[in-house]
Amino acid sequence: MEQRSALTDRMGQLSPRQVAVIVALVVALGAGILIGLAALYGDQRIGMGWSLAIVVLLFGVAYGAVSYGIERFVNARIKLLYRTVHDLRRSRKADARIELKGDVLGQVHAEVSAWATERRTEIKELQEREAFRREFIGNLAHELKTPIFNIQGYILTLLEGGLEDQKVNRDFLNRASNGVDRLMKIVEDLDLITKLESGVMDMRIARMDLHELVADTIENMEILGKGREFTLVNELMQGTYVMADRNRMAQVFTNLFSNAINYGRQGGRCAVRSYPLDDRLLVEVSDDGLGIGVEHLPRLFERFYRVGRSRARNEGGSGLGLAIVKHIIDVHGGSITVKSVDGEGTTFAFTLERAGG
Repeated sequence: MEQRSALTDRMGQLSPRQVAVIVALVVALGAGILIGLAALYGDQRIGMGWSLAIVVLLFGVAYGAVSYGIERFVNARIKLLYRTVHDLRRSRKADARIELKGDVLGQVHAEVSAWATERRTEIKELQEREAFRREFIGNLAHELKTPIFNIQGYILTLLEGGLEDQKVNRDFLNRASNGVDRLMKIVEDLDLITKLESGVMDMRIARMDLHELVADTIENMEILGKGREFTLVNELMQGTYVMADRNRMAQVFTNLFSNAINYGRQGGRCAVRSYPLDDRLLVEVSDDGLGIGVEHLPRLFERFYRVGRSRARNEGGSGLGLAIVKHIIDVHGGSITVKSVDGEGTTFAFTLERAGG
């Protein structure tokens, strides 16, 4: 059995042309032996020359027939392989009507290579999604853990006797309430991002005055800015009209201003200005804060991504502010970019559709 297996392996390594030559030689050799025996014991009219001519003729015929048969067989299998791979790529059943012409092997190689490349790309995308899913779940658990532990600690203190102490109970109840507010903020922001991504968010795009919106947002954030002696400046011209959802754009400026105040310099400054770009408006929100390292910029709009993780969590943010900003701008058909110089400041720039004044 081992010898037979080794012979089978060697035969499998032969090319179709070599197989045809071997078969033709066997046929011709067999015919030559029969003709020789006939000449020796029977018909003396068959001479050596005729015998040789017949053997050569039989060799040629056998070689041609076997080569043709092998070529037909191999080409049929190659075409079947091509049709199978071709239709696998397009999620269809094998189409027998596909015809191959010219360099058949080259076409099959190109199709198989394209199929393999697509599979590798799909596998890479699946791996990246899985890595993103694990990181997202880990970050979400970490974000929720801090307020939950704080709330738990305050409640346990109250249950263990603090509730009877008038100096402690109200303070700890207020702290627990703040923790609940932070949890609600995270959940609300997650819900908002989900709606923006799925397209179910009810967007009310209408003509609006961006200067007026920024002025109102600055007024609403006055208390937060005073705590750090931070100045918010509206450099937009009055009557700067755009097509946008007023409530969502208010959220964009609120998130950008909050970041500038919370992570900027004491007594710092943040300004909003705009530049016309044909039918769009480029809006810039620039601060003179500490800046952001260049290594962080590509991931800045990811959910829960933190430049300074421990400090950011202590500030009480949800870690979703910039992700929400990007999604809102995307829904408006615009784009947002960020540039920053470490130690000098950061500028967020996004585009909106202009509306006639």
